Amino acid sequence: MDIGEKLKEELECRVAFTIPVFGGIPVPESCVITWVIMLIVVIASILMVRKLKKVPTGSQCLLEIGINWMNNFFLEILGPRGKKYLPILETFLIYIGISNIIGLFGLRPPTKDLGVTATLAIFSILLIQYSGIREKGFGGWLKSFKEPMGLLLPMNILELLIKPLSLCMRLFGNVLGAFVVMELIKMVLPVGLPLVFSFYFDIFDGCIQAYVFVFLTSLFMSEAMEEAE
Repeated sequence: MDIGEKLKEELECRVAFTIPVFGGIPVPESCVITWVIMLIVVIASILMVRKLKKVPTGSQCLLEIGINWMNNFFLEILGPRGKKYLPILETFLIYIGISNIIGLFGLRPPTKDLGVTATLAIFSILLIQYSGIREKGFGGWLKSFKEPMGLLLPMNILELLIKPLSLCMRLFGNVLGAFVVMELIKMVLPVGLPLVFSFYFDIFDGCIQAYVFVFLTSLFMSEAMEEAE
């Protein structure tokens, strides 16, 4: 199988199983793996918080370091007003990060499914607009489309489509690009080197893509809220 056929196969929306009602409802593989990720996060959360101590030790230290880092990261961009948005932004980061590295365990990352990345991007842009409406009020949010001048109204409206599209294609394109690079490396040197690059793309690059997605989302939110005082 050449790289073109492998790429075509990789782009297929695979069906894990079909629910036998209403003529059959196909359940995508990406959806099932998302359920697996949710289960992993829920179990890990229960295990890590069941015996919390005033003086943290072991896994509690790791948990508090991770939560504090995420809180500080988002609040530095959004300011104190962003505190109410921390749960969903941190959920984005955790889900995308685990989705991108789950390939190490033989599972197909959900972020290789364009439907998943598009949904994430749509939720992201809805959150951005919601934060602007909540902080400015509906009238202030509408008024922001005419800033800094009325002539830019069409461009500002067009941004409502451009931003989610750029978020979606950036995440999907980088994940898919990593697959193409890995296949080329396997063709040149099939033993040894692919393993090293697999760890790079599945761990380092995967985490970077999660970071970039939430960074841009929070940055756009900050722009949407910036004139609300």
